[in-house]
Amino acid sequence: MLTGACFCGTVRYEGGTPLYPPTLCHCESCRRVTGAHAVGWVTCATESFRFTQGSPREFQSSEPVTRTFCSNCGTSLTYRHKDRPLEVDITLTSLDDAKAHAPIDHIYMNDALSWDEPGDGKPCHPNSRPIAHGGPQV
Repeated sequence: MLTGACFCGTVRYEGGTPLYPPTLCHCESCRRVTGAHAVGWVTCATESFRFTQGSPREFQSSEPVTRTFCSNCGTSLTYRHKDRPLEVDITLTSLDDAKAHAPIDHIYMNDALSWDEPGDGKPCHPNSRPIAHGGPQV
């Protein structure tokens, strides 16, 4: 079971077993929403996910995408895409045990900043992961 919270602890959540290995997204939308050069995501089934304490704020970052965040401290929490209604992506570092869920690759490197050149040896995909890998299609 995945559990986690925002920075201030106002909003907590839980979700089921990850559907795919975590990834690091470098797309412009994720970067701007979080203020970071990349965002780690882990995906679970929508039916297994719920907020257990507090209520996050929701907003649409684009027509098909709804994101949540804590209105008290600003922590980004989730990403949902209308084309993937059975999945919810959770910000990796909001997990209680983020160390246990290391990302396996980088996605949307076509959007990465010019100075953002991962040197960790993990695969770098120009856009989303190849279908064979599954995972977030941020």
